[in-house]
Amino acid sequence: MQPKALITGWSHGNFGKQNADLEELIGQVCNVALADAKVAAKDIDGIFIGNYGGGFSRQGFPASLVFQSNDALRFTPATRVENACATGTAAIYQGLTSIQAGLAKNVLVVGVETMTNVPRETIASELLAASYVKEEADIDGGFAGVFGILATDYFQRHGDRSESLARIAEKNHANGARNPHAQLRKELDFDFCNTVSKDNPQVAGPLRRTDCSPISDGAVALVLTASEHANNNHKAVGFRSAQQVSEYLPMSKRDALLFEGCELGWKKALSESGTSLDDLSFVETHDCFTIAELLEYEAMGLTPRGEGHRAIDEGWTRRDGKLPVNVSGGLKAKGHPIGATGVSMHVMAAMQLTGEAGDMQLDKPELAGVFNMGGVAVANYVSILERIH
Repeated sequence: MQPKALITGWSHGNFGKQNADLEELIGQVCNVALADAKVAAKDIDGIFIGNYGGGFSRQGFPASLVFQSNDALRFTPATRVENACATGTAAIYQGLTSIQAGLAKNVLVVGVETMTNVPRETIASELLAASYVKEEADIDGGFAGVFGILATDYFQRHGDRSESLARIAEKNHANGARNPHAQLRKELDFDFCNTVSKDNPQVAGPLRRTDCSPISDGAVALVLTASEHANNNHKAVGFRSAQQVSEYLPMSKRDALLFEGCELGWKKALSESGTSLDDLSFVETHDCFTIAELLEYEAMGLTPRGEGHRAIDEGWTRRDGKLPVNVSGGLKAKGHPIGATGVSMHVMAAMQLTGEAGDMQLDKPELAGVFNMGGVAVANYVSILERIH
């Protein structure tokens, strides 16, 4: 079945400390994405900006900043979208909905965040706002502390998997070294990732610095086009499925180690797309912390519960494994500017599917899975992507 909306162009900025504000970062990617899609600014029917915001920027109303980059976009409906760390994918899905409802032929989606210009204490506080503040806001270590608790609880239930987490970090750093847009383009060997040291200190629970994604600035843009209007486009990536599953916010109301919203999202997406994990060429998944990637192996059905370590220990998720995961370097090495992350994941997948991934390129990938989440598997988005032409 022909998807109703296609990704027809994109632009991916560099992640890391950019010394630029939201307006500048947006300006770096919008016109490039339009040109890549061969869509004129006057033909854009809607704009969705993914931006977590909070205390990261004084500019709390960024939707129309995109007009600063191109006067022809003026008067186009523009809306900011926010859903914690899944903000970028939430913006994409709003664009998909707009096209599927017949309200737009072409939509511009931008994911953007500036984080490095505020104190770490502010960052920790703002990220914890994505937790259930009545019960979780005082957890030591910010969001790293939340995932440190998950890692501690997982180790108590299934055994110490610190070495497996170190292998995930090693894998993603090796992949990130191939990514010209990644914040951390340096390979780190297993011994370094597995050893607590001055350069790799303990951060929260059993998590070390190498288990945590870095604080980032960055912007990514893509264009969505209704399939009937994209027939002559030079490239197009379609959504076989786009599923959102939302979960309880309080961890106390669920078994937080099961990532049940993630599991259901994958089941619904694979069912709708008529595929299985065995059909996928690769997956981009939300490794804000290495323990998250391990839990996602289990939630997506790659391994049984408690056996996620096998996927990395036995090499399944490496570049040359049976299901490469985070060939881009993932959030761990690529960086995690909150509002840009989901858009980045979809663009990285589209680059692979169209053969434009450069040094990251896999051999003729056909189908991609993307999982982006907000909170502790609270907002769960799963996309199955394929190259159309």
